[in-house]
Amino acid sequence: MFSSLALTQALPYLPLVQGDIDYGVERRTDPHLIDDVLREAGTSVVLTRAGLLAVPFGQRALTRQSTAHMRLATLPGQYVADALPHHPEVKAIYLGSYAGAAPQHVVALDLTDVAHQSPEDAARHVDDAFDDANGGHDTHDGIFASAVARFDWVDLRGFAPRASAREIGQATTMLALSNWFAYQRHCPHCGYPVEQAMSGWAQRCTNSEDDFRLLFPRVEPAVIMTVVDAQDRLLIQHNKAWKNPLLYSVSAGFVEAGENLEHACRRETFEETGIRVGEVKYLGSQPWPYKISLMMGFKGQALSTDIQVDGEEVGDARWVTRDEYTDLLVTGQIEAPGKATIARVMIEEWYGRQI
Repeated sequence: MFSSLALTQALPYLPLVQGDIDYGVERRTDPHLIDDVLREAGTSVVLTRAGLLAVPFGQRALTRQSTAHMRLATLPGQYVADALPHHPEVKAIYLGSYAGAAPQHVVALDLTDVAHQSPEDAARHVDDAFDDANGGHDTHDGIFASAVARFDWVDLRGFAPRASAREIGQATTMLALSNWFAYQRHCPHCGYPVEQAMSGWAQRCTNSEDDFRLLFPRVEPAVIMTVVDAQDRLLIQHNKAWKNPLLYSVSAGFVEAGENLEHACRRETFEETGIRVGEVKYLGSQPWPYKISLMMGFKGQALSTDIQVDGEEVGDARWVTRDEYTDLLVTGQIEAPGKATIARVMIEEWYGRQI
């Protein structure tokens, strides 16, 4: 039986990459780290809110243009340093630095809990905050609310295909941590409220009887797999939970307790489509910050071809040749996964070219 896995190589590129940032792990315990780097020239301050990314006003429309270039919106570090002590609802995260003659630091702000202002108030505060005539004094009450109102906010799926590798890495990391802050507001051990620690990379329980336990993000491992048969056809499927009825992707799911990655690939594929898989080969991995997952990609060889969808999670599945897949895309009968997903790159690996 022909096995295309013999010719399969690890994926050379995945969309959500960390880039070349130095996390500066050894500095995270310094309680003054964020304030110090904010006051250094060249520090970038990027923003997230409720799972979205801040981009300059007007750039939200660029998510509908395939060749557009987008960038993250930033705030001046000095103004942020002056304002942060007055806004405990703003969570600051030290993302790291880039090497050079002078290190270029990056700090992320989570503005999820900042109240939204009216456009009129936002305009007044942001103009005051960056008015050299008054030196930025007495403006700390409005700078973050102004940012919420004055910047555009976009999803990572729309941002990543149009941004640089460095900013994609920054966006992915700050979203992962922001999402963790959002869903873990209390200690899972005793139920007490938590507070930020280690420059935004940890939480500390406020319960003295629990010794102020230090908590770290828990990354959820998930597998995703392209499955091919002896004719090198690809198995594609539509999941009922997807809002887009034309979206067809590949099998994926979370790893169960006590399960290894290869078994998870075979189990998920069989549960969803009834297809049994033999050999599997690792392709690569990328973070997915919703909530905090690590997607590990594999390619598997099918041992059977009789599709039997579960009818609960998967509504339809089918085998396609490359010509059939092309025809389905061109005629609008199906749509491929988004450019920010590992699924798309994995399908393109089988397809032999970009979709």
